[in-house]
Amino acid sequence: MTDAETTPRTGKRVLLAKPRGYCAGVDRAVQTVEEALKLYGAPIYVRKEIVHNKHVVRTLEAKGAIFVEENEEVPEGATVIFSAHGVAPEVYEQAKERSLKAIDATCPLVTKVHHEARRFAQQDYDILLIGHEGHEEVIGTAGEAPAHIQLVDGPDSVDQVTVRDPEKVVWLSQTTLSVDETLETVARLKQRLPLLQSPPSDDICYATSNRQHVVKEIAPECDVVIVVGSRNSSNSVRLVEVALDAGARAGHLVDFAHEIDDAWLAGARTVGLTSGASVPDDLVQDVLAHLAERGFADVEEITTADERLTFSLPQELKRDMKAAAARG
Repeated sequence: MTDAETTPRTGKRVLLAKPRGYCAGVDRAVQTVEEALKLYGAPIYVRKEIVHNKHVVRTLEAKGAIFVEENEEVPEGATVIFSAHGVAPEVYEQAKERSLKAIDATCPLVTKVHHEARRFAQQDYDILLIGHEGHEEVIGTAGEAPAHIQLVDGPDSVDQVTVRDPEKVVWLSQTTLSVDETLETVARLKQRLPLLQSPPSDDICYATSNRQHVVKEIAPECDVVIVVGSRNSSNSVRLVEVALDAGARAGHLVDFAHEIDDAWLAGARTVGLTSGASVPDDLVQDVLAHLAERGFADVEEITTADERLTFSLPQELKRDMKAAAARG
């Protein structure tokens, strides 16, 4: 008999979302720092948080990673890793000026948006970048073509948009947005700019879309949805919003199980549980254990997609790993 079968049924249950947690881009970025530490030894410098998760950052710090805000904080000649969110071209130039060994851990799906931005700018398009002001990914993408890009921060900012030629305008987006809100923003933009072009393929990443989709499925049945993730994680914050929009009675974002307030569970029969794309699954397991202690031992995993995508490590790191292996 399994533990679940021997646990008395209380009528309280957890609907566990799948897919949840780590996406391919986050997995690659975290692995990049871990492999760099093994290969080059500590310290390894990382510009900005490698991914937006407190636990991941603390774990890597304990292994010898030093997180900095800017390249100027990295000693000349040292190794620096750029985060999964991507950087503007000027950041690469700054690294060269300081003779830094730069390893780019930008998620390939963010890199795709950077390529699109450069291509449309070369064709002299006005580019409307849908995203959140100040987010690292938006700063990096905008830096690819600052003269051509203007930020559209949600549907309410559409009225401020001005373009040179309404026949030569395209929209791109941050990869971690709410799918529904982005579609609403695009619809409003098209009311003003009927000839607005769309990106060749969806900019919102598969993992963001998949995590939002399964939350929409479970939310209507949930008294409360708990999202494991950090407050500076755009995709985690969006999951709480999506849950509430889809019918959950309440939604909360926590980094760790101990942050769950018992008052949230008072009177609840069904708790939904998911995690953002930068969250390791052991944090979700901690929440499941915490909920089980409070009578929510009946766990049903709801699966809406099977994610198999993986990304290879950055070329510069793979090359050095291969050389080190050849030396024996």
